Amino acid sequence: MLDNTCLAGGGAAGARLRAVDWASNPLGPVEGWPLSLQTAVRILLSSEFPMMIHWGPELITFYNDAYAPSLGRKHPGNLGRPVYEWWSEMWDQLTPIFDRVLSGQSFFVENARYTPDRDGAQKDAYFTHCHSPLWDDQGKVAGIFLVVTETTRQVVAERDLLQANAALAQQNQALQASQARLAAVVSASSEVLYSMNADWSEMRQLTGGGFLADTGSANPRWLTDHIPDGEQARVAAAIQEAIRNKAVFSLEHQVRLAAGGIGWTQSRAVPLLGPAGEITEWFGTANDVTARRAAEEALRRLNESLEQQVAERTADRNRLWTLSKDIMLVAGFDGTIQATNPAWAESLGWPEDDLVGRNLFDLVHPEDLERTAACAAAIAGGQAFKRFENRCRHADGTYRWINWAGGPGDGLIIAAGRDVTEERTIADVLLRTEEQLRQSQKMEAVGQLTGGLAHDFNNLLTGITGSLELLQARVAQGRVGSLERYISAARGAADRATAVTHRLLAFSRRQTLDPKPTDMNRLVRDMVDLIRRTVGPAITVQIVGEPELPPVLIDPNQLENALLNLCINARDAMPDGGRLRIETHHRTLDCHAAQELEIPAGEYLTLCVTDNGTGMTPEVIARAFDPFFTTKPLGEGTGLGLSMIYGFARQSGGQARIASSPGQGTTVCLYLPPHAGRPVEEEPSLDPAEAPLAQQGETVLVVDDEPTVRMLVTEVLEELGYTPIEAADGAGGLHILRSNTRIDLLVTDVGLPGGMNGRQMAEAGRALRPGLKVLFITGYADNAVLGHDHLAEGMQVMVKPFSMELLATRVREIIAEA
Repeated sequence: MLDNTCLAGGGAAGARLRAVDWASNPLGPVEGWPLSLQTAVRILLSSEFPMMIHWGPELITFYNDAYAPSLGRKHPGNLGRPVYEWWSEMWDQLTPIFDRVLSGQSFFVENARYTPDRDGAQKDAYFTHCHSPLWDDQGKVAGIFLVVTETTRQVVAERDLLQANAALAQQNQALQASQARLAAVVSASSEVLYSMNADWSEMRQLTGGGFLADTGSANPRWLTDHIPDGEQARVAAAIQEAIRNKAVFSLEHQVRLAAGGIGWTQSRAVPLLGPAGEITEWFGTANDVTARRAAEEALRRLNESLEQQVAERTADRNRLWTLSKDIMLVAGFDGTIQATNPAWAESLGWPEDDLVGRNLFDLVHPEDLERTAACAAAIAGGQAFKRFENRCRHADGTYRWINWAGGPGDGLIIAAGRDVTEERTIADVLLRTEEQLRQSQKMEAVGQLTGGLAHDFNNLLTGITGSLELLQARVAQGRVGSLERYISAARGAADRATAVTHRLLAFSRRQTLDPKPTDMNRLVRDMVDLIRRTVGPAITVQIVGEPELPPVLIDPNQLENALLNLCINARDAMPDGGRLRIETHHRTLDCHAAQELEIPAGEYLTLCVTDNGTGMTPEVIARAFDPFFTTKPLGEGTGLGLSMIYGFARQSGGQARIASSPGQGTTVCLYLPPHAGRPVEEEPSLDPAEAPLAQQGETVLVVDDEPTVRMLVTEVLEELGYTPIEAADGAGGLHILRSNTRIDLLVTDVGLPGGMNGRQMAEAGRALRPGLKVLFITGYADNAVLGHDHLAEGMQVMVKPFSMELLATRVREIIAEA
């Protein structure tokens, strides 16, 4: 086996390798090295070609004297060290190469560019090198054998040669271009070519190009022939200066034009020197600069004029700044005031000396600070113009309203403001006056409304009380055979009174609706006969329904009432007969159309009623939905028809609109949102004799503050076999719910006295009895308290008044629900 003789020889590199303390090196003592490593090291040290070896996991480095010059100051301290310690600046370049070779592949490249740090700074260097894998005695790749030649000088020399050749070619090209340009200059760039003898005593040739008079022979009088008298001395002095210095003659001067008159030329002449450096001839060119000189003179006069105009305008602005009644200021974007005009003292009591250097925001009312700062930020961001109002403090401590207009200028805020305090005060007074007028008109309309309501309700109450009195008298007389007509008359009057109260609730949007997915086309078709009978034979009724309309989520009874009211209004507008058209459509409203209608954009179903009657004026249209407005004589109506329709449409998530003009008829359209579900089938009317009976032991808690209602409900429930329990308020009902009494259903009014309404009591009861079923009975309910979107499972609602047969059916349905 080889021993240290693998490090024998090798010159300086071999000597330094032998001096390494290999026992403390990751490779260990030399005698323990693999035979393959010893052999490779021996080859490296005996070669005069630049070689390097990296061995082991740390890639310990070996190289010979031939490689040392490529390392610069890194030599000799890197012998026996891991390669990544001394090639750190090129590690990103070397890592892919090392990974490839250690995987068993060789790597060869010519004139590769690297940036080693060999003398204290990274510099470009070029190498042709070959990396080969070295295998250990077990046949595994354990190292890298590198044969390398630095080609930096060769690459740089070749690059310099290429650059020199390129520069030479460029110079040749430039020379050729220069020669071409010189020829072009001589032939095309000048109007005039001339030559002079050495002392300019005679002109030898002049080609004037139409600018000056040509001459083909020597001319000793050229100065007086071509130069005006006033210019001759200046031209002669410039010539003598050029002759004395053997320099280029260059002068812009006046000349006599070939066409007559005086012009301007830019003349340049170059001296041609003989072998001894003497001037032998002058060659010159001259250009016509007459137009430029004229333009410069005009520009000079214009500048003088502009300076005068600027001065005048500046004076005007200063006068405007001084005399303006509007306050003006210049301030930084942070609010620091830099200048103010005298109007501040008159409007707000602040002289300029008290304002300059002060922050404008100190004068702004605290409630307006945020808005003012936002406007200043918008101007600082480049917004060209900003108008806003705020309150500024007067020197006496009061605040004045200022209407500002401002914008940026030269890195500052330029603003002007006008005191609008008086205008705002007048506007407020006018607004209060108008409000008082509206209140007065309302009170007058309320009187008209209450008169109409009193008239209607007196008629209805007369029918109810009269029928009840006759009913009582006939029972006392034992004459029971004719009781049915009195009962029917009383119920009819009560139903009409219910319709009036529903109209009032519909306008206030506080009625309790019972919305269902409804087929609007079918609803209209089902009402056609009733509408025709109502409007009479003199009016032709036409129905136009768009096919395949989706259902609409609506209270069908209220929609029927709305449609009937619209048809009655149309009939009244056509006293001599006419045409009535009822249409349904499916429409899509874009943002613009929806904004005009004051509803969200999207899909809507429309129900429109059109007549060709008397029409309405714009003033009537503007007030048509007002409940305190009617065109009918006093006492002949409540004026709630259109207002009820409007309230119903708004409460249903839609809108109502009128289009009309006098003599052209009227169209009223309801916009209602569609529903994704299927329309519900009509429920058949129930015969009172068929009312469902209770099952054994079923108990119903009835809570209502009205004793008559409580009595009627409990009596009906007893007749049906239920066990009713009564309570007059929410506290009493909750007390029963807290007991162990069986309760199958809670029937409660919503508006209960005592601080706990029916909804609150029901919620508390369901907390005690999870799954408790509830039927709300109400004649007035706010959607925020009792809306169908807020009803939990097992809760339903009925609107007062209702028939006892319907109550019996609803009670049975709720209790029987799974």
